[in-house]
Amino acid sequence: MMRTVGLFEAKQKLSELVQAASRGEDIGITRRGRLAARLVAPAAAPAPNWDEIIAGMEWVRSRVRRKRPLSAKELKQMITAGRI
Repeated sequence: MMRTVGLFEAKQKLSELVQAASRGEDIGITRRGRLAARLVAPAAAPAPNWDEIIAGMEWVRSRVRRKRPLSAKELKQMITAGRI
């Protein structure tokens, strides 16, 4: 169930409302009696897929036969091009 507060009250108690939202509570903010916004906890970020990351690194190592390591600029260009 959503807890609703008016805009004026929300401005006065913003820190408290943000804490409640971070605990999973759904907070509705009303303006002139109509719902104007909602405060909700952010969705959990997906865990990185380390197997894919390592496979990408191995792909670069197998394709790039250099006597010197890639520079930051070269690495950035490869990432931008989708090669990593």
